[in-house]
Amino acid sequence: MPIHTIIEPFRIKSVEPIRWTQRAERERFLREASYNLFLLSADDVLIDLLTDSGTGAMSIYQWGAIQEGDESYAGSRSFIRFRDSVQSIFGYTNVIPTHQGRAAERILFTVMLKKGDIVPNNTHFDTTRANVEAVGAEAVDLVIAEGRQPGLLHPFKGNMDVAALEQTIARVGRERIPLVMLTITNNSGGGQPVSMENARAVSAVCRKHNIPLYFDACRFAENSYFIKLREQGYQDKTPRQIAQEMFSLGDGCTMSAKKDGMANIGGFLCTNNDVLAQQQKNLLILTEGYPTYGGLAGRDLEAIAVGLQEAVEEDYLRYRIASTAYLGNHLHQMGIPIVMPPGGHAVYLDARSFVPHILSERFPGVALAAELYLEGGIRSVEIGTLMFGAAAKMDLVRLAIPRRTYTQSHIDYVIEVVAEVWGKRDQIRGLRLTYEPPFLRHFTAKLEQV
Repeated sequence: MPIHTIIEPFRIKSVEPIRWTQRAERERFLREASYNLFLLSADDVLIDLLTDSGTGAMSIYQWGAIQEGDESYAGSRSFIRFRDSVQSIFGYTNVIPTHQGRAAERILFTVMLKKGDIVPNNTHFDTTRANVEAVGAEAVDLVIAEGRQPGLLHPFKGNMDVAALEQTIARVGRERIPLVMLTITNNSGGGQPVSMENARAVSAVCRKHNIPLYFDACRFAENSYFIKLREQGYQDKTPRQIAQEMFSLGDGCTMSAKKDGMANIGGFLCTNNDVLAQQQKNLLILTEGYPTYGGLAGRDLEAIAVGLQEAVEEDYLRYRIASTAYLGNHLHQMGIPIVMPPGGHAVYLDARSFVPHILSERFPGVALAAELYLEGGIRSVEIGTLMFGAAAKMDLVRLAIPRRTYTQSHIDYVIEVVAEVWGKRDQIRGLRLTYEPPFLRHFTAKLEQV
């Protein structure tokens, strides 16, 4: 009989205690945080699924590499190891370290964009959209129609609508599109992957119009494993080989190493354009640091160098994708509406279907996330009307699973809590804003119950 039990491909060597709280305490904490889970103290959270960014556990090999960190201001050997590790997978000529992914985005868009420009993407995530808009450009989402239907089964719901890309170029003119981006996996759309066929088609359109193609590569390893599982002709290729082929279709990338870099901080910007790279390094020096450290300690560069290689290991990816699917499939079998099929790094609850009595302007995703915290101390994040305003096509609650951090029993607890909330969903109340900042309002907004 075949064995189907998911086991973590690691042993636990050190532990961090987590604290139980009572519902009355959580009610007070939530009021004090103005119903914004970002404003909670982490010590008041039991299971923290707010994000998978920088929240994972590092391996013994990463911790060992940290001890070798060269903290020289310029030309450190840690940068050489970091650069070589990045190039072994991504293949781009210029590798520019940054303190995290949004810094790479800011530098890329500051150098390449101007007011009135257009940036097509399958779906921009929050900081990507904000950095495009901060320079006066417009972020345009062109995900396929299937990607906007949470319950629909499709193997590559992260794909870009290639016909819509062609139409956008024809409508606004090539001169207003300095670059096209492709986000792998598509975080805003449920952590859904992009197929190699689609990436190749997008690349062909970009080549035809002489438009650079950049990848938002935060979860490239998970995307590569989905291609191996789902796309014909890739079953016998390794995740590393698939990633190398994907990146060969583009001209550069931005990367948060806090995701599939398996590190707690860091990122990078890559390009094959030497002229752009020099401009980007000049801005890096002004705002981040010298080009061989980019705002990171040498020990962080070492951790990323090792983490990137661990992220494409097949045993790890098999466990990572299967454990996320374990959560998603259990919820789906209970009739709880989620984005199907489950993504690589997270399961996304479909808040509009979960609490249909709450209108979008009353932030159903935020209300549902608040109720999950009240019920079981679980912190999640809304991806919808609060995060994206009028641009939101769905209202989702993301349960992002940190890498190598929680065990199956933790996930079983999450399933129980979501099921409890599902059973009394009619009692959940909407919210209204009492404060919002001009950019990225979901991080610091304050709300109250209606």
